Amino acid sequence: MHRRNAIEVVTGLVVLIVAIGFLGYAISRSGTGAPSGGYTLYADFNSIAGLGVGSDVRLAGVKVGSVASETVDPKTYLARVAMSIEPGLRIPRDSGVTVASESLLGGEYLSISPGGDEQMLQPGQSFTTTQGAISLQDLLGKFIFSATNMVSAMTSSAGKAGGPPAAGSAAGSGGAASDAPGGPLK
Repeated sequence: MHRRNAIEVVTGLVVLIVAIGFLGYAISRSGTGAPSGGYTLYADFNSIAGLGVGSDVRLAGVKVGSVASETVDPKTYLARVAMSIEPGLRIPRDSGVTVASESLLGGEYLSISPGGDEQMLQPGQSFTTTQGAISLQDLLGKFIFSATNMVSAMTSSAGKAGGPPAAGSAAGSGGAASDAPGGPLK
């Protein structure tokens, strides 16, 4: 009995050590910190729903920086995002940045679309072309509203055009005249 308890304790310790190792590895590889020695660029958006500090900044699908801060400009009421970009990467001045989604379930990041200008954005400058987050819930709500209006319009126009069948007609009587009560017997 005593030997069994010792084996259970040792097994528990091994599992705990492995779990701590995985946790340390995950934290070291998470990349939530800003690249060291990077420079800061800014962008203003109508909506950054789901984007958070530490979110990726990607160019061609490759992480090139992270979101450093988010604020609201009190004059324009736009969301102002500061992003830290890798030091060796220069981005053309006419580039655009979009709040993109990794999947239907969320996971927002900033996607940079490089422009063709020969002049580059300098540290502290802002992107001039931006597109905010697109809310899947808003799009779905608009679709449902439009579909409901379309169905309502179709049913109201069908009721006016055709109307219900007249009583006593073959379509409205429920069967042939010979099946009616009091009809001829077979």
